[in-house]
Amino acid sequence: MPLDFLLEISDYPAPGGKRDASALTVQAGGPVPNVLVGLQRLGHTTALITAMARDLVGRQGVEETAREGVDMRHLVWKKGSSLMAGGFVERGSGRRTIVLSRSIHVSPRDVVTEKLPIPRLIHLDGRDLAACIRLARWGRKVGAVICFDIGSMRNDVSAIFPLVDHLVVADSYALPFTRSRTARQAVSRLKEYCPGTVVVTEGIKGSLGLEDGVWVKQRAFRVKNIDTTGAGDAYHTGYMYGLLHGYDLAARMYFGAAVAALKCTKPGARAGAPTMRQVRQFLKGNPRMYA
Repeated sequence: MPLDFLLEISDYPAPGGKRDASALTVQAGGPVPNVLVGLQRLGHTTALITAMARDLVGRQGVEETAREGVDMRHLVWKKGSSLMAGGFVERGSGRRTIVLSRSIHVSPRDVVTEKLPIPRLIHLDGRDLAACIRLARWGRKVGAVICFDIGSMRNDVSAIFPLVDHLVVADSYALPFTRSRTARQAVSRLKEYCPGTVVVTEGIKGSLGLEDGVWVKQRAFRVKNIDTTGAGDAYHTGYMYGLLHGYDLAARMYFGAAVAALKCTKPGARAGAPTMRQVRQFLKGNPRMYA
């Protein structure tokens, strides 16, 4: 769980160039922690497993996440430096670029399943793959739904795909991994690895999903983008809320798109994570969508 330091800039400089930042946002982040915070705000109970160091960054991240109500009792404390992410957010478009510094990891032996509560759903992000596979196998044994997210090509995570019930990934991962030119091609090829539901998100182009042979296309909501950091995490939040409440695929993707849009209206990955009341008000207003 990194601490995110995000600088707002007017536009991206060329290599070797300089820019003055117009704003700085510091928030705890991380794909899975962001989703858990989002689900807490929507009324669900969550718990986090991650590795942290007892440094300033680690303490601030843990305290901020705990204040949201996330159960932090299963943290793995390790020597070293906690995760830290630095990024730039382009004013106007909300586009962001992130660089992550990471020196500590969760290993399979850190996952003591006997001490874990029995979950309805387990969300994993591909970091520390061996530990994720251990959790996924245990989750399937205890009847949990397994969700998986990866947003970019970092390491080969395909070994976990056969264990995943809901594979919801960004096009920035899906297209290069499957060597596809379109989201539809990517979804079809990911289904060769994953027997469950597959969804590919494409930013303002929306998302495309396949479940039980049925294709669903969801357009993205049009909002004033302040910062897209954590937009994918917010989509997962809404999607998983739908899973927990028995929504069909179309309703899950619609709700995920709404939560993601609201997140983008504020800086950082968590400031814009909405409450249920905010989501209902947003949807009640008949918001516009991208074509």
